[in-house]
Amino acid sequence: MSGAHRFGYRRKVGEFIVDADVMARARFGTSQLTETLAGLRLLLSAQVPPWHRPWHDAHAAALRHRLDDDPVGAALLRAAFGRTWTADFLTVPPTAPDLSLDEELTFLESLDDDAVRADLEVATGPVPPELSGTGLARTAAALLRWTWESTIRDEWPRRRRVLRADVVARTARLSSEGWSGAIDGIAPGVRWLANGRLQVNAHPHPPRDIRGRNLLFIAAHSRGSWVSWRLPDTYAVVYPVTGALASGPAPLPEPLVRLLGRARARVLAALDAPRSTSALVAGTGLPLGSVGGHLRVLLDAGLLERRRSGREVLYWRSDAGQALVEASA
Repeated sequence: MSGAHRFGYRRKVGEFIVDADVMARARFGTSQLTETLAGLRLLLSAQVPPWHRPWHDAHAAALRHRLDDDPVGAALLRAAFGRTWTADFLTVPPTAPDLSLDEELTFLESLDDDAVRADLEVATGPVPPELSGTGLARTAAALLRWTWESTIRDEWPRRRRVLRADVVARTARLSSEGWSGAIDGIAPGVRWLANGRLQVNAHPHPPRDIRGRNLLFIAAHSRGSWVSWRLPDTYAVVYPVTGALASGPAPLPEPLVRLLGRARARVLAALDAPRSTSALVAGTGLPLGSVGGHLRVLLDAGLLERRRSGREVLYWRSDAGQALVEASA
């Protein structure tokens, strides 16, 4: 959870009080800095969801070596990540979705050392002596840039497709089911309440009135959710992209591959739950035109059903399609 120290606000929040104007302006989107921070937290964690484990195992050792050569950076991270609170200067949300990492890091790099140390004290307590020097904001930004460049940048196009698929699906649900449907299952403890109240976690923290402000919902490959703000007018809820999208494609039954072909089998296997074309592109890695063609063939064969949800069309296996996948497995 986060705040923005420059406006002197550090209070844990359990609910946002909103009005119709806030929710009319609210947007789903992505953030390279949020994705990088989520990745850094995963690399430092001993408890990693199974769909993130291959990525974690591929890069965790490199981060350890990087921190062995940077004792100030290592101390900074230990002090920044508390059990229930992350230092505010790391989590300030973007002013708009889909900015570049360098654009988002401008705020962090503008902070002075006393401001960084004040945030660290809130997160984990007294600041260790290794952090008594200067250049703490530059050290933090360098660690985030290293994480981006060494572990995320090369696969950002795939990650962005996954995140955008989740954003598109939730936006479609918003048009058909309202905000209660759009954020249903978004993260543990996050849910729409009555009378203009948005619960943002399961902790009994006081509410924060954000009427007249801007609200973002940011999808990320994260282990959990958190709340952040850039006072006076921008608030954000970061939520984890679903495991079904975050994980790589599961192995396919070979009989199904021989019957349908590998790409078409991949599409049918991915439709264990209703998904949009965008979600299928992200989950399978197939081109949009290829996915559309396979969907038409599978529909004509009676293996799929579909319905419109807002601006999206959702597809899922019919009884015949389900029986075929189960028999092949």
